[in-house]
Amino acid sequence: MAIFPESLNNLIGEFQKLPTIGRKSAERLAMNIVERNETDISDFSKALLEVKEKIHKCEICGNLTETEICDVCKDITREEDFICVVEDVKDLIAIEKSGAFHGKYHVLGGLISPSDGIGPDELNIDKLLKRIDDEEINEIILAISSTIEGETTTLFLTSLLNEKDVRVSKIAQGIPVGSNLEYFDQLTLERAIEDRREIRD
Repeated sequence: MAIFPESLNNLIGEFQKLPTIGRKSAERLAMNIVERNETDISDFSKALLEVKEKIHKCEICGNLTETEICDVCKDITREEDFICVVEDVKDLIAIEKSGAFHGKYHVLGGLISPSDGIGPDELNIDKLLKRIDDEEINEIILAISSTIEGETTTLFLTSLLNEKDVRVSKIAQGIPVGSNLEYFDQLTLERAIEDRREIRD
């Protein structure tokens, strides 16, 4: 005999599709939904639909935005000659929270991973090269996780950027090998950015 009614079991299954959500957590979330009133559920459903309808990638950097250009790219108080390259928006947010960086960003949208069928063409690299050509960029900071895929991506980007008249640096190695940036505290990220080192001659 099924423990949960079909509709509730379906909702549990949907919650399990979310990152880091196991069966028990999914059951707790689903039961919380059942206990909420119709107004709460209506607001929750509306918020989900609005996110899918309104959120898209910034035309310049790949950050998430509801407009054509994100708030970071529109911010005239930022240092225009620095671009911090990150794997995804979660890493951008983590660095922003640290308060250590006041330039612009560029979101790759992933890392090179041949085993997963992800090559350079699947990443947001062409726009980065175009920005370097079109904007007065003095330094590219590679803030990419120290995983195998991250190191592969860093090496590939470094080889491309060697052809450009721009300084290329990498965040300091206070970040352990195999780790993702989004899981580190603000002070660790701040020091990693401040202690960055140049990675080409």
